[in-house]
Amino acid sequence: MMPRYAVTGAFGYSGQHIARGLLERGYQVTTLTNSPKRSCDFAHQVHILPLSFQSVDELAGSLRGAQVLINTYWVRFDHSTFTHRQAVENTRTLFQAARKAGVERIVHVSITHPSQDSPLPYFSGKAELEVALHDTGIPYSILRPAVLFGGNDILVNNIAWTLRRFPFFGVMGDGNYGIRPIHVSDLATLALEESCCTGQRVVDAVGPESFTFRELVATLGRIIGRPRPIVSIPPMIGLLVAKLVGLYQRDVFLTKQEIFGLMSGHLASDAPTTGTIKLTDWAGRHADTLGRRYASELSRRRNSLASYDRL
Repeated sequence: MMPRYAVTGAFGYSGQHIARGLLERGYQVTTLTNSPKRSCDFAHQVHILPLSFQSVDELAGSLRGAQVLINTYWVRFDHSTFTHRQAVENTRTLFQAARKAGVERIVHVSITHPSQDSPLPYFSGKAELEVALHDTGIPYSILRPAVLFGGNDILVNNIAWTLRRFPFFGVMGDGNYGIRPIHVSDLATLALEESCCTGQRVVDAVGPESFTFRELVATLGRIIGRPRPIVSIPPMIGLLVAKLVGLYQRDVFLTKQEIFGLMSGHLASDAPTTGTIKLTDWAGRHADTLGRRYASELSRRRNSLASYDRL
């Protein structure tokens, strides 16, 4: 019998690609989601249950019968309605429920260079969860992507959006800190491959191209036909501009954590390539549409019905 999978957030960004890949391979898929009515072309093919963290027993009941859990649940930044600390505690509850339900393997999406000593809650929270997963005793694969692109990504799209609308692009500091993006479908393929592995594995999920941030901006500007002067600015000035853009868009454009995580080299990796799709090739194929529309994180959270394709 084909194993049954549970995927958190199968109607979300990376979860969509993972769930679709599983369905194409003939697997049964249950999704635990906070947006059960979100429009998605394969919604009728999956079993939809709430991602309820109030009770370990209730969550375990939703997971019972699943051999593999693929977890994409996380939050990008602290907000009045969600925080990194809540995300950590919720994920701990999810892991406890998985153990109680008899889940045989967990594939968990983390981040490059997590550290419990990091002053950045995004990275320290991810490190804390890697330890919590290890302590469950459940065999696992931890995937550590740096930055995702493709589909309806936030970062790469909004860099292109900025290049289309402003006469120059400001980078914090010298801009020579590294970044190793991976296409979201390559992450999904890796998650499916790792779901069939055994033991405890930790893998950097990274694409075939590495850039400095300055190189990434220049490359995207050239590809979309909007090359701009790249100007070094102090991080606090960059954060102020990001806040102004966020206010205009009713979103969080860029956070202090993201700025200092990037500048600290946390999004770089020298690990072997696990993806095949080059950002330069992908951007070239989508040069006419990349960055035409602003991608809003908070719009996706405010509208739990619309497909990500329309947000």
